Amino acid sequence: MDKIYYELLEQAKEASKKAYAKYSNFFVGACALFESGEKFCGCNIENASYGLTICAERVAISNAIANGEKSAIKAIAIYSPNQKLCFPCGACRQWLSEFATNDDIKIILEDENDIKVQTLKELFPCGFKLND
Repeated sequence: MDKIYYELLEQAKEASKKAYAKYSNFFVGACALFESGEKFCGCNIENASYGLTICAERVAISNAIANGEKSAIKAIAIYSPNQKLCFPCGACRQWLSEFATNDDIKIILEDENDIKVQTLKELFPCGFKLND
């Protein structure tokens, strides 16, 4: 397994410690690697109005965009101490699709004994795209 996947997962673990999850107590961290080589992390941020909650993956991507990142996502690690194999929700899969060059980006998750790596295409085979 590629060493960078383990590094991204460790950074996602650290990010999960910063989550604001006072309603669900479900902590999530994410760390996204971009084609530029830059990494950006995020954690979930809940709100009393649950629909306003934002997932760790979208916070990581927003952090990248806010910091001027222009390249596409290459890989993202997602971690929760509450659940192994913490897959991205549908909204996050769409966001990943928006900021990826193709659907082969790697989704890195912690499994029981190691890590699991899947492509976005495997998790989200029919993402919405506007015609360019």
